[in-house]
Amino acid sequence: MLEENSLPRWHIYPDQEQISTHLAAAITRMAAEAIALRGAFHLVVAGGNTPRATYARLPSMGRDWQRWHIYHGDERCLPPEDPERNSLMLAQTWLSQVPIPGAQIHIIPAEAGASEAARRYAAILPAQRFDLVLLGLGEDGHTASLFPGHDWGQEKGSSPTLSILDAAKAPPQRVSLSAWRLRHTHALFFLACGSGKQDAIASWLRGENIPAAVVGRGADVWLDMAAWPESLPR
Repeated sequence: MLEENSLPRWHIYPDQEQISTHLAAAITRMAAEAIALRGAFHLVVAGGNTPRATYARLPSMGRDWQRWHIYHGDERCLPPEDPERNSLMLAQTWLSQVPIPGAQIHIIPAEAGASEAARRYAAILPAQRFDLVLLGLGEDGHTASLFPGHDWGQEKGSSPTLSILDAAKAPPQRVSLSAWRLRHTHALFFLACGSGKQDAIASWLRGENIPAAVVGRGADVWLDMAAWPESLPR
């Protein structure tokens, strides 16, 4: 269970290949534990390019796929077949290769527009805690589609979804789970790779008010050596 004021745990690996192997193993281990305890595994997945290698390893490592339930942390408001859609990347890399029932893969209908998609997605999210939330880290410290200078929905009981109309990165319209809903989970993982993430990691370590640090209290952060700030001991 996440603790409100606890510090993150940093897991540093030499390169992205080793991270993806260990992270995929951790995800499948947590799936087995959740299924044994609660009969199902409710996982929120991150989009973008960084987790692709991890997702590609899951088909050969997971089991009891009929008990997995997949949700998205955010989505870009683009047509379903657009190559920038997180749902398309997940399908191509992982989900098309495993027998998770289609009704248990919960895609954000972002093609409907940010406001309508956020309303629809809020209605299908489970009332209980997620078992695991997997998030990425942007160079500006954003996570999911929670950007600096915007409302992140931090307060307990906030709307579980947010419609983003002016994101700092294209496309401007997006749908994101709120900070509160992302933290309503048994476990929270962040994944960050590459030297471009050093400034965001340094800001997090300094305790600055960036979205990743707010959402990531008590999280496990998986990163490669390149992402760790050069000015800090390794």
